[in-house]
Amino acid sequence: MEHDGIAYEARASARGPERALCIIRQASASSRDDSLEGSDERPLPQLDRRGFLRRCKESMAMAALRERPLAVAVIQLDGISDIAQIIATKVSEQIMSTAILRLPAKSDGRDGKPWWYLGQLSESLLALVLESADREAIGECVAGLSASLREPIAIGGAEFHLTPYAGVAILGQDASTPKLLLDHARAAATEARRRGSSEVCFFTDTMRLESLARLDIAREMREAIAHRDIRLRYVGRHDLETGRLTAWVGYLRWLHPLRGEIRPAEFLRVAETTGLAAQLSRAVLGCLKEDFASLAAAADPDVRVSFGALRHHVLHEDFAADIGRFLAEGALPPERLELRIAERALVARDPLDLHDLARLGARVVVDEVARGMGSLELLARAPLWGLQLDRAWVTGLRRETQSRKVCQAGIAVAQAFGLTPIASGVDDSGQREALLALGCRYGSGDLFRDAAPDITAPARAAVGA
Repeated sequence: MEHDGIAYEARASARGPERALCIIRQASASSRDDSLEGSDERPLPQLDRRGFLRRCKESMAMAALRERPLAVAVIQLDGISDIAQIIATKVSEQIMSTAILRLPAKSDGRDGKPWWYLGQLSESLLALVLESADREAIGECVAGLSASLREPIAIGGAEFHLTPYAGVAILGQDASTPKLLLDHARAAATEARRRGSSEVCFFTDTMRLESLARLDIAREMREAIAHRDIRLRYVGRHDLETGRLTAWVGYLRWLHPLRGEIRPAEFLRVAETTGLAAQLSRAVLGCLKEDFASLAAAADPDVRVSFGALRHHVLHEDFAADIGRFLAEGALPPERLELRIAERALVARDPLDLHDLARLGARVVVDEVARGMGSLELLARAPLWGLQLDRAWVTGLRRETQSRKVCQAGIAVAQAFGLTPIASGVDDSGQREALLALGCRYGSGDLFRDAAPDITAPARAAVGA
């Protein structure tokens, strides 16, 4: 139809026995906007949240009217919120802008790849609207964008690493309204984060049941913390050249009476999201006091015990006081204690907070080096003893050029600052030789079969009882 010489088109779609959705638009505008295939250039990212949501609703309405496929992907960027809280909001915004601008400049629809456009839902959430219901094509497209977001970002002399977790919901299959479709895509991204998976996660109805299961784990975890059922298992760290045992390294272990052993990857994320992480870390520190007698009897007097404090505990204002109080109780001599603090958590601490602990004799090791963001200035100022390379890089040392370069760089940084390089994941003699050649002296892994003391939980008794 025409009005004042301008052509319009009307499209209607039934929405029940007495309702219909009708859209009247200029014919020229419709041909340009209804499809994502409007030009060879991909539209600029819609960084205005309301504008993106409005555009998303329009795309869904037109897809429903024309019976065309459409999907929404949500990418959750782990690390942005921490940077904003720890460093500055301006820095996190600059990092986010840099990450977005590095994404592919256009979506040309060739080679079967879907057309898409990008929007930002919040400081750490991106969303894509894709004109496709092909899971393989959607997964390939979203995985490519996630790979770009995973690349390191250099800002002001520091290098930052973001971890993307992606979830997808498909119109018609998973939801029929914009809000529900976005909610389901966000739920799928949250599930990917819970699993620690770099793969694109597609929404399923079972995710609702899995959410209820996590609530059960949270309830049971509170009981396990109270009764000290979550304890430490110990593996040996060795001198890679001589094989001598130098430290017992503690890792979390939960032996559930019905579920059996629950992997840390499953319950730690629940602990973080439910606010139980700091409480869990304190409870496990108390278990270390009970374990030390058995550990000391199984090793030489100079062998230390390494405790990995959880991130939320490290960031708590009482962390230094908790460690100081633990040492003051006298169950474990300060010179026998090693504190492992993840690199990502260390950047949030004032180095002055750690000096008091170092003066007592406890030594501090930066853990999970090269997994997240780091600061060379912090390494220079903090009272550190060593840097422990993340296991993922060590296991790929001999077969992946990138892993070798990361290990070599991490060891070189440690040596430049007068720190001790350490490796986790030393599983065979080939890795041991490669690490020694790079200058790494200490490590732990399957190569060493230690007779770790069999430490079992005492009879159940609530903490503080």
